[in-house]
Amino acid sequence: MNPTDNDRFPADPARPHDDEHAQTSLRVLVLSGSSRTGSVNARLAALVAAQVGRAGAVAEAAALGDFPMSSYDGDAEADEGLPKAALDLCRRIEDAQALIIASPEYNASVPGGLKNAIDWVSRYSPQPFKDKQTLLVSASPSMVGGNRGLWALRVPLEHLGARVYPDMFSLANAHHAFTEASALADRELDDRLNATIGSFLDLVEADTRYLCLQRRWYEFLGDRTDAPVTSRAQD
Repeated sequence: MNPTDNDRFPADPARPHDDEHAQTSLRVLVLSGSSRTGSVNARLAALVAAQVGRAGAVAEAAALGDFPMSSYDGDAEADEGLPKAALDLCRRIEDAQALIIASPEYNASVPGGLKNAIDWVSRYSPQPFKDKQTLLVSASPSMVGGNRGLWALRVPLEHLGARVYPDMFSLANAHHAFTEASALADRELDDRLNATIGSFLDLVEADTRYLCLQRRWYEFLGDRTDAPVTSRAQD
């Protein structure tokens, strides 16, 4: 590394610097996008968190119900600022190197509560979705497994600069998909989920350790900054 590289590529304080322990020190926030008791997405999120832990990273589980907030209102924001729950969620996202969301599908789109949380969090500066490695999974009793909702969910997240992983995992017939031990009954599906999580964590590790993946991000061509190459910061 050249003497000037540290200036050109500022270190992210959330990134581990000990190469030997980089994989085990990765922190992943696994968020269930459902607040319903007994939700299949909550069960999928718990399974994902367990598999993240088995892969050697630290999984921090959370549910949308942990962050109750009213519908976004610009007047309320101007008068009172962001709700405490939105600030709490911001901090949880900031403290993790990666984010995994298990989201239901409502009418072939994003659940209103989850979209509302994203809208509130996006008002924080610097907003924490930017450059955050993100994996989307879903579960549904339907035959498409909530996949249409994940495609809709990609839109606001990618708009905010999240690096949404290309592969997504959707669990169809989810009300029959789990064993009594909360594992997946279908071995092939379980292998696929494990492979998806493993590949995602490999990318997160690379993004955490290798400076070459740091880059500028612009929403559109008119969005410019004179700041140095960014590392999860809003310019």
